[in-house]
Amino acid sequence: MNPSFHLQNSTVLITGASSGLGAEFARQIAAFAKTIIIVARRGERLRLLAEEIRKNYPKISIHENVIDLRVSAQREELVQWIIEQKIPLNCLINDAACGDFGEFATADWSRLHDSLLVNIEALTHLTRLLLPLLRQQAPSAILNVSSLVTRMPLPHGAVYAATKAFVSSFSEGLRIEEASHGVVVAHLLSGQFFGSTEFTKKAVRPGALLPWFIFPDTSYFVSAEKKVVQAALKELSKQNTLSEPHFLKRFLMPYFLRKFSA
Repeated sequence: MNPSFHLQNSTVLITGASSGLGAEFARQIAAFAKTIIIVARRGERLRLLAEEIRKNYPKISIHENVIDLRVSAQREELVQWIIEQKIPLNCLINDAACGDFGEFATADWSRLHDSLLVNIEALTHLTRLLLPLLRQQAPSAILNVSSLVTRMPLPHGAVYAATKAFVSSFSEGLRIEEASHGVVVAHLLSGQFFGSTEFTKKAVRPGALLPWFIFPDTSYFVSAEKKVVQAALKELSKQNTLSEPHFLKRFLMPYFLRKFSA
């Protein structure tokens, strides 16, 4: 039996770390990890997060990498830097995501394309580039942030939901492949965009006819980011491959499936 993955003294790369769940993953993992690599486009956000983590955990090694994950060459440069620095990476958290919520027929292609590039292409490419390193450092782990919308139809969010369905399916297939190589592959069915979040404010277009629980004024119905990350890391530490912390939405999911399928 392969040894189990543990966050203690791990070396972790987190994409989408400038805000939301990505930043929260960095904050919580800092209590266990030896080294963290935080990746996003917004350099100032990364700098402030790194300063916060260094203040709370002076012994941790944290690297800020400002890259645009939509660009293939920049993804390759990131991996080459990790190799050149001889960083013993043994955990990858693919959190970066883009979304566009509104009628598909009136969507701006550039916004949809960004969703496809970041949510599918970048996640898949970066995972492929880093997998040999993760195998070398096994026991290792990959945690892909998916979404609860993979469990239901999502009018006015069809492309986003489809990209997250890809993430879940990809994660399940890769989980089986990597089991014998000591790499745990897990995915989080997150609902982080529900409620008043930065992601929602950027992604939802005026006039989007989304289910009532997605609109920003329903933040009371949302698990806090801290609790979502805590639940995901707890499941990962137990080698579980699916984290679905929003039990209330799971309970209501059959209702929504009936409503949107009618």
